Amino acid sequence: MAGLRLLVDSAALIWWFADDERLGPAAADVMEDPSTEAYVSVASAWEIEMKRASGKLRVDGDVPEWLEAGLMYDLPVRLRHAIAAAALPMHHRDPFDRMLVAQARAEGLVLLTPDEALRQYEVPLIDART
Repeated sequence: MAGLRLLVDSAALIWWFADDERLGPAAADVMEDPSTEAYVSVASAWEIEMKRASGKLRVDGDVPEWLEAGLMYDLPVRLRHAIAAAALPMHHRDPFDRMLVAQARAEGLVLLTPDEALRQYEVPLIDART
């Protein structure tokens, strides 16, 4: 799967930097491949920091630090992403996940996520648990 343009969701990002065994070996290989161009949505950073601030998530470090260490790029939320996310069918109600689907589709990215419900959308997807 060399040469992928990948959008890494919040769970996969956390698993990657926590060296969590829930991130599958195939997903880790894709992320480690130097030819993979990996992106993290600003929406994921927002979600992670909101969960951390509310006490629902405990992780070391912060997203900007992870991006530097992992050689990933941040993907801003653009107006066209917001409009596309709002236009998606309501297969999934989580606004952060809907944004990731919209961004992956708009930017031609493969979404790395453990969320099976996102398979209902027409977006290339890699299961982060594999």
